[in-house]
Amino acid sequence: MSSVIQYSGTGRRKCASARVRLIPGTGKVTINRRTIEDYIGGRDALMREVFVAFQTADAMGRFDVIVTVRGGGIAGQVGAIKHGIARALSEASPQNRPILRTEGLLTRDSRVKERKKYGRKRARKRFQFSKR
Repeated sequence: MSSVIQYSGTGRRKCASARVRLIPGTGKVTINRRTIEDYIGGRDALMREVFVAFQTADAMGRFDVIVTVRGGGIAGQVGAIKHGIARALSEASPQNRPILRTEGLLTRDSRVKERKKYGRKRARKRFQFSKR
C-alpha cells in the first residue's frame, strides 16, 4: 500500500465499537463498505450526528471516512462512529482537541443497558400487581 496519510480513531458506545480511518479527500463516508445513505437509511437525525465532530472542528469535506463498525444497534453504532471520528480528528490536528473536548465529543458515553434483575420483568419494571 502506498504511503497515504491517514488518521485513525476507535469509538465506542453501548455495545458498538467503530474503527474509523480519515484520509484527506472530498468528504465521502463509507460504513462497512456501504455508503452512509445506504447504511443509515432515512434517519436524518442519525445522519447529522455522524458529522457533528466535523462541524465542530470546521473540517467538513476535508476527509474521506472509512468505518468498520460492529455490535449494538444503529443508534449505538452511530454514537461509536461519532466518537471515533472525533478521536481521529484530534489526532489529525492537535489544535482541534480542546474544541472537541469542550463539546464532549472525546468522552466515551459510558451509559449501557442495565442488567435484568430476578423477580422483575426488566431491569426495574415489575410484573403487574394484583391485590386480589
